[in-house]
Amino acid sequence: MAQRLTIAHSPCPNDTFAFHAWSHGLLPEAPGLVVTIADIDVTNGLAERGAADLLKISYAALPYVLDEYALLPCGGALGHGCGPLVLTRHEDGPPGSGPERLVGRSVAVPGVRSTAYLLFRLWAARAVPGGVGEIVVMPFHEIMPAVRDGAVDAGLVIHEARFTYQQYGLHRLADMGEEWEADTGRPIPLGAIVARRDLGEDRLRAVARAAADSVRFAWDNPSASRPYVREHAQEMAPDVIDQHIGLYVNDYTAALGEDGYAAVRELLGRAATEGLVPPVAPGALDFPGVR
Repeated sequence: MAQRLTIAHSPCPNDTFAFHAWSHGLLPEAPGLVVTIADIDVTNGLAERGAADLLKISYAALPYVLDEYALLPCGGALGHGCGPLVLTRHEDGPPGSGPERLVGRSVAVPGVRSTAYLLFRLWAARAVPGGVGEIVVMPFHEIMPAVRDGAVDAGLVIHEARFTYQQYGLHRLADMGEEWEADTGRPIPLGAIVARRDLGEDRLRAVARAAADSVRFAWDNPSASRPYVREHAQEMAPDVIDQHIGLYVNDYTAALGEDGYAAVRELLGRAATEGLVPPVAPGALDFPGVR
């Protein structure tokens, strides 16, 4: 039996839904997997240490690992209307107040190499000319309670927080996705699937096929993954799980396509120009057999 590959991805419903079939041996032609479930900030660090064969990472972390890892043309998270949100308490100012309320204020973020934080930095450079204050890194599921309880002045949230922040009495100050789409017209790149380059071209192609097949299996058999998704969904309500999957598992998950690759190049190019990430070498995003 061929040695199983190691994979690390988040406990979020989009990842457990998309990779359920593959990780549970429901794809006969796919390589076997040993799965680690971890927060995205952890998987970013694992990628930088070369500690797994495949990983779900932030696109903001991609430039740091491209020497060892190839970007898969499927399995990741891009889309429209799915960007990170900047949240504050209502009592910090009327709902119509602008981003100037962030000047000198503390902001909780889900990781310094998260795509959410990268999008926030690009936005804040022009929207908050006075500059924000302290940046506090914490797991994303702790951010809304921290804002609600006054531990931080604002929070940058991702994933299902789009659907639940009002339950915490919080105000949406800005939508990083809306800002990105209005400025570029492109989908929002959030999370990437990467695989070790030293697997070789044949195994890399097999991995990419398996990732795409697992997504299609999930769409064709939506109830099959439900127990696995709920097991890792951190007490998420069923309707929120459904909204989360519907938003983050889309055509770009099955295949990045020309528009998806263009969005990734746009994000990383802009960030490199601002000195926020290392520049990506020509051809570094190419995948065997995919232009």
